[in-house]
Amino acid sequence: MRKFFQEIKADLKFKTAGPGQKLSEPSRAPKERPKAEVAPKPRQAPTDEAQKAAAAALARLELKPKGKAPSASQEAIKNQVRKELMAEAAASEKGLSVEEKEQEEQGAAAAPSVSGVYFVCPLTGDVVRKDQKEKHLREAVQAYFSVDPVAASIMEIHTFNKDREKVRLCVETMAKYLDNIYLHPEEEKYRKIKLQNKVFQERISCLEGTHKFFQAVGFETQTLPVPGQGKNSEYYVLKEEMLSRLEELKDCKEQLLSAEPLRAQLHRQLTVFQPSPAASHFELPHDFFNLTAEELRREQRLRTEAVEKASMLRTKAMREKEEQREMRKYNYTLLRVRFPDGYILQGTFYARESVSVLYNFVREALRDDWLPFELLGPGGLKLTDENLAFNECGLVPSALLSLAWDAAVMADVEAAAEEQRSPLRAELLARVQTLS
Repeated sequence: MRKFFQEIKADLKFKTAGPGQKLSEPSRAPKERPKAEVAPKPRQAPTDEAQKAAAAALARLELKPKGKAPSASQEAIKNQVRKELMAEAAASEKGLSVEEKEQEEQGAAAAPSVSGVYFVCPLTGDVVRKDQKEKHLREAVQAYFSVDPVAASIMEIHTFNKDREKVRLCVETMAKYLDNIYLHPEEEKYRKIKLQNKVFQERISCLEGTHKFFQAVGFETQTLPVPGQGKNSEYYVLKEEMLSRLEELKDCKEQLLSAEPLRAQLHRQLTVFQPSPAASHFELPHDFFNLTAEELRREQRLRTEAVEKASMLRTKAMREKEEQREMRKYNYTLLRVRFPDGYILQGTFYARESVSVLYNFVREALRDDWLPFELLGPGGLKLTDENLAFNECGLVPSALLSLAWDAAVMADVEAAAEEQRSPLRAELLARVQTLS
């Protein structure tokens, strides 16, 4: 391998021109010259920038595993390396780094099929981008305190504390405090909670939203003497008027125990496109990947490894392990379903959602949702197991599927219909778009 890399580098010394120069023509057999003719000028050496760029690319490639590739792939690898070295040299002549060159090429690429991944806030109904989801949810919960402070504080506890085991222990302890008051209202000791108590500090005080909950259900902060210690400490003390509203306290306890984390719903971004030959072409934004932009660029730079890997012998277990690793790269998938009349239905899904979700998505878009149909994946494979996840079916990070009607039923429908109409709902067809 090292030998033909060196051959390429040596070859490039004659094929890479300096700034303002043209690439030299391929060498031809020299014509016979008269003896008196002056010897030709020596070929000009490549610029320092071009030589550095080529050397850097060669050094990077030499760091790759030294395993000998099969001879059948030698020419393919050599051609790929030659392209990379030439691109490296061309980028240096323009004064660009390889990363900047790739960004320049990406800037000229087609516009994304969707602008990003969006979510619907369960409190406001607003549609927000993925990177704004957490911020918007917090603002919505804060605004809800003016509506129902108890419910808002419960939302904070369950939604913004990520350790589910700590949340479970916290709410069970808080519920116990409220239970003691409800069952023993005459016992003054149960109506006071010492804030410096070890259990309170370790299980409750350290979690977000807990103090707001106690204040919302009728506790207030008081500084009281600690029995038997001769010093004062801060306590939560239940207000006297709450003793006549113990049923409300019980309801608050039940809400606290039964609540679930507040979750923004993935926005499907349902879109209908006119028939288009570009249906199988996808341009996805970074939101769809579980990778940073830098990691994606790194994968592009390492694309030559795929040529070598494809020629290596791998066991079934190795292939399955690699497939599982690939599936984890994707959080979302963009799916298109092409109807027999050519119209295309597009939606955004979680990569781990089941195929049944897609069937329901298509059914909800139909004018007659009772019509039986099948979905065919790439290659015409029927998606019969609706419990499988999209990433288990290879439908990530994007895929074009086809819809096939039940032939017998459609024959009856067409015979009874006066005119053929699109099976999609009229309101969807009213905002049909053109796929670029």
